[in-house]
Amino acid sequence: MTRYYRPLITCLALLAACATGPRFETGDTRPITPNEAVANIDAARSSRVAWGGRIINTRNLKDSTEIEVLGYPLDDDGRPDTGAAAQHRFLLVHPGYLESADYRPGRLVSAAGTVTGIREGLVGEASYRYPALAAERIYLWPTSQPRSRGSNVHFGVGVGVIIR
Repeated sequence: MTRYYRPLITCLALLAACATGPRFETGDTRPITPNEAVANIDAARSSRVAWGGRIINTRNLKDSTEIEVLGYPLDDDGRPDTGAAAQHRFLLVHPGYLESADYRPGRLVSAAGTVTGIREGLVGEASYRYPALAAERIYLWPTSQPRSRGSNVHFGVGVGVIIR
């Protein structure tokens, strides 16, 4: 009887090996980009959106953490697509403390929340208008996972040599 279960177990093991990586569920959000929010903040204000990008800077304030993010469109997994053209920078505001060593410059982040308005700031010495996102959910993407658009299944043949 066990010989009939071996093919089933083998198929299940192969399916597990083909499992996809992490996903960020954007949920019930509107397709408003940071560029569109800056262009028409009255239409964007109070909208639930999902934005993501590369962290530029993280600041811990008295009761919140503010993360400056260079926006990129999200791919089908909810991950920032850094191969696409960058969108407008935005401020991700999270109530409470987030460790700035984890949320450091260069890391990829995705978030869903509500557009709260525009904050004036500087990029270098230039004036800049940041759309602000009150984050309800944040996902910090792992640094060790390379992003590939191809298959996650790889086959190889190896030869080992032991020299003593």
